[in-house]
Amino acid sequence: MPRPTSPPPVLAHAGELLSRYDVMFCDVWGVLHDGHRGFAAACDALLQFRAGGGTVILVSNAPVPGERVAAMLDLRAVPRAAYDDIIASGEIALRHIADKGYAHLFCIGPGERDAATFSRLGGKRVGIDAADAILCTGLNDDVNETADDYRPLLEQARARHLPLVCANPDLVVDVGGRQFLCAGAIANLYERMDGEVFWAGKPHANAYEAARAAAEGLRGREVPRQRIIAIGDSLRTDLKGAEAFGIDAIFVASGIHREETMGSGSLCPEQLARLFAPPAPCPIAVMERLVW
Repeated sequence: MPRPTSPPPVLAHAGELLSRYDVMFCDVWGVLHDGHRGFAAACDALLQFRAGGGTVILVSNAPVPGERVAAMLDLRAVPRAAYDDIIASGEIALRHIADKGYAHLFCIGPGERDAATFSRLGGKRVGIDAADAILCTGLNDDVNETADDYRPLLEQARARHLPLVCANPDLVVDVGGRQFLCAGAIANLYERMDGEVFWAGKPHANAYEAARAAAEGLRGREVPRQRIIAIGDSLRTDLKGAEAFGIDAIFVASGIHREETMGSGSLCPEQLARLFAPPAPCPIAVMERLVW
């Protein structure tokens, strides 16, 4: 797809544009909810897309299986009728661990929050000295810790050439206006230390390949990439991943980049132009929030 020569258009309503596609890959956090509550207009847009014959696959970097994402969406009043299936990074990470046959795992991440992932591990949880690999779902304490707090541990892992499976490639997550570090921050540090990292989820192809397979299974036929559109609020994950996969994308500006695009409370064309200056991935349209 050729890169647009001007900043992407700003839309108040996406219905006409979305009607050109058969399948939507929709981000969850920042598009459908803010960590506390669901966005009614965005949920309605997904319901309208499905009512017109479209298939909605939620593509989430949540470090938990899809059923856990669905349960979290239930609590935030996101109706299950708004989507057909969920592809979650936690599920991709678990599949990779099983495929690799890692039998002894050192785990980093909050045990209570990510219990659904840890309980699905086929291997044994062990100390770093006995591990075949590391599974990272997040920081153990994302309120008080930073990625650099894990440097001594990562130095031990690097000395043993341990692979790290990152179950959430996001660097940060926005929760009701406050940002917290994610597993991606630790994985990024390990990679900069020349450690081996498997990134489960966006912007990596494994997320989009899984989403496309799910959509084709539901529709019973192949779905050309030009009939798929992604919706997301992150340049690094949603837009970069869509660009690499060869599909169109709509950028939701009120999510993680809102300070760069909506500092005054509304979209600023000059700020958008700076945000999407090459080599940044460029969407086909921008919206403050997803609205049909």
